[in-house]
Amino acid sequence: MRPVTENTDRKPAVAGLFYPAEIEKLQEEVERLFKTAIPYKGDHVRAIIAPHAGYQFSGGVAASAYNQINGDTRYKRVFIIASSHHHKFRGASVWCDGDYIMPYGKERVDKAFCKMLVGNFPDVFTSDQTPHLEEHGIETQLPFLHHVMKSRYSIVPIIIGTDDPYICREIAKVLTPYFSPENLFIVSSDFSHYPGYDDAVENDRKTMESIVSGNPERLLRRLRKNEEEGIPNLVTGLCGWTSVLILLEISKNDESVRYYPVEYKNSGDEPLYGDHEKVVGYWGIKIVQDSTEGDGFELTEDDKQTLLGIARKSIEAAVNHNKLLFRDNRDLSENLQAQCGLFVTLHKNGELRGCLGRMKGDMPLWKLVQEMASIVPEHDYRFDPVSPDELDEIEIEISVLSPLRRIHDISEIKLGVHGIYIVKAGASGVFLPQVATETGWSVDEFLGYCSRDKAGIGWEGWRDAEVYVFTASVFK
Repeated sequence: MRPVTENTDRKPAVAGLFYPAEIEKLQEEVERLFKTAIPYKGDHVRAIIAPHAGYQFSGGVAASAYNQINGDTRYKRVFIIASSHHHKFRGASVWCDGDYIMPYGKERVDKAFCKMLVGNFPDVFTSDQTPHLEEHGIETQLPFLHHVMKSRYSIVPIIIGTDDPYICREIAKVLTPYFSPENLFIVSSDFSHYPGYDDAVENDRKTMESIVSGNPERLLRRLRKNEEEGIPNLVTGLCGWTSVLILLEISKNDESVRYYPVEYKNSGDEPLYGDHEKVVGYWGIKIVQDSTEGDGFELTEDDKQTLLGIARKSIEAAVNHNKLLFRDNRDLSENLQAQCGLFVTLHKNGELRGCLGRMKGDMPLWKLVQEMASIVPEHDYRFDPVSPDELDEIEIEISVLSPLRRIHDISEIKLGVHGIYIVKAGASGVFLPQVATETGWSVDEFLGYCSRDKAGIGWEGWRDAEVYVFTASVFK
């Protein structure tokens, strides 16, 4: 494609088709959609995923996604990323040479920044305007953004032309430095296209769960399963999958953010024009600054080595039936005097050899390590007591826990980051975060095994139980 370089504004392409072309009718329609939107929850939103279909079908879900944004926040830039519906090309196209014209006025493009992307990274970005001219993926987002943010922002419009995951990762590498609290990312995508209603609901739930895991590889596996499962009439499970993949790649190493589902509907839910035979699915998803970030404290490397030393001496004393000398705690850091939950885990030759702990601390951290390490060699009922001959082969792992946070939707569980604690009618079970990583379980399996094998309330018992998540500082 030949780049177009003259200073031109991008004219509306789908006004009157996807949304009203008259400014008064558009304003009325957007205001109507926001009146029934999911309320703002008070989070600092770093990104959203919102649908881009005709407003009568997907506008309610889009409004709920945008309603999670605090309109008083002054974002430096708003990156809007959409996968092309009309053109296939290497990399991505950035609109550089004008603004986006809408029925209500201009959406100001950060032209200098867009030209910088193209100039500095020509292998993945082009300034060719052609992919933007008929594309609705960005245009349909703008009235919602304008309603929430008024005019206190500039946009960076990016159309993705590739379907190569490797190139998506290259695009993500360039954009990752700009994924910061001062910028907002918007990804435009619908979900399943054209299966029956019930198949769409189930397939879209699974795809959503893969996204909120924050794991790019899990999304790619889910997309492959969508194709392999042979769902009747399913053309795609996620039409903007390349844009979503880029967002996951951008955010995957940022431990300060979490993905949460906001609302789901599909075109079959539209009372006048929707049918249940062939539908299109819509999820609104938000990516927020984790409200639990900063809970508790950060252990230093010296703190960790001190706790491991206490644990090693306590285990050796217990196994050899020696008296454990009381430790003088006057030289210990403030962190080690804190009260929080923890688990002491023993491994031998890579295999679990024992694990005991408490979800909540009722004594200083160093003392709880000493107590748990003293009893785990002999009192984990699943294993024979540790013998003196095994001591040299025992590896110690300590997991210091964050405060518990109750969840109301299992999509809030981030595998490999969150541990789970299930409570029901006096029974309880816990899995540490690393269990999901070590086993490769799905969220359903993570919950099912914990519910059945740890809490003893059956595979489905978690469904009417209290489920809590927590994070852990793990060292060994």
